[in-house]
Amino acid sequence: MSAPIEVVEREFGELALNMGPQHPSTHGVLRLILHLSGETVVKADPSIGYLHRGVEKLSEHLAYDQLAPVYERDDYLAPTANSHAYCLAVEALGKIEVPPRGRWMRAFVAEWQRVSSHLVWLGTLGLDLGGALGGGTTLYMHCFREREKILDLLEELTGTRYHTNMNMIGGCRYDLDGAMAAKSVALSAEIARALPELHALAGDTGIFRERTEGVGVITKDLALSLGVTGPTLRASGFPTDIRTAAPYDAYPELRFEIPVRQAGDALARYQVRMDEIAISLRLVDAIVEGLPPGPLFSRKPIKNPKATKLPAGETYVAVESPRGELGFHLVSDGTAQPLRLKINAPSFANLQAVPHLLPGGLVADVVAILGSLDPVMGDVDR
Repeated sequence: MSAPIEVVEREFGELALNMGPQHPSTHGVLRLILHLSGETVVKADPSIGYLHRGVEKLSEHLAYDQLAPVYERDDYLAPTANSHAYCLAVEALGKIEVPPRGRWMRAFVAEWQRVSSHLVWLGTLGLDLGGALGGGTTLYMHCFREREKILDLLEELTGTRYHTNMNMIGGCRYDLDGAMAAKSVALSAEIARALPELHALAGDTGIFRERTEGVGVITKDLALSLGVTGPTLRASGFPTDIRTAAPYDAYPELRFEIPVRQAGDALARYQVRMDEIAISLRLVDAIVEGLPPGPLFSRKPIKNPKATKLPAGETYVAVESPRGELGFHLVSDGTAQPLRLKINAPSFANLQAVPHLLPGGLVADVVAILGSLDPVMGDVDR
């Protein structure tokens, strides 16, 4: 007879594991270097830059009127948020007025894209959690079913489903007629009716709550020390929103609540974003109802983009993107191009929490935590 097999277990120490950059749960080309002890994360080091386009340097070589569409490729889940912040910065430095109807139309598209972005976040979070939600495909498909309706609406309004090219310095391009206004109202009601179904597939399930409750806790002090913004910050108990803290465009005239949670965990971040979807649906209805008459654009037709020159100086203006404070720091030397331009990207700030959140958790928690932060790597790397 052969000798019995002897099983010897040894302590091998830490294992360094590369998760990404080509990994479906890293929400783009993000590389996480995980140091593991068994299945427990000991240390996490995010490695970024795989999607870097050098857009801030490119800004020094294009005219002001050429740049707005360039930024819509950064946070590609809410493209108009990027051009929105940029146009506001140029208008602040150049003291360019925007007609009331143009300001309200900007907010209209921004809120629809907030809903669209949050639906992508929720659907992909279902895929991240995978087997815990029956594979996650059901939640994903239900979210994308609703998102497709929004993209169809934006395509009819602007001619394109995704990068709308809506915002221009001095106003916006596309207007809302009576037929489109009626379609917007009908669509907001339709998506509002679908929200209980999405809750039932996600936050109302016991498995979803077990995977997210108490997982990836960001305390208020940690969030403030890292510069975390947006839903991630509000889920940690800090009720700030650029739309109310430094109102822009139509928001000074719109009234809405700021959803806040205190737990700071992945479940709280889910709850805040779901509340925001409902609030944005009410906002688009309020914008349609209160849309002021008049022109969309305050400047003369542009024949030569290099004819636009700003006075020397600098400014910083931010908007509330679906991920948080998206700001543009613009420096002008009086020529037709920016001297310097720096983008304050919310995904970059929020991603700084990862090395603090992952240690002590399991590998299975990594995707739940990362998905709850909703990073967009185009926004991080720029």
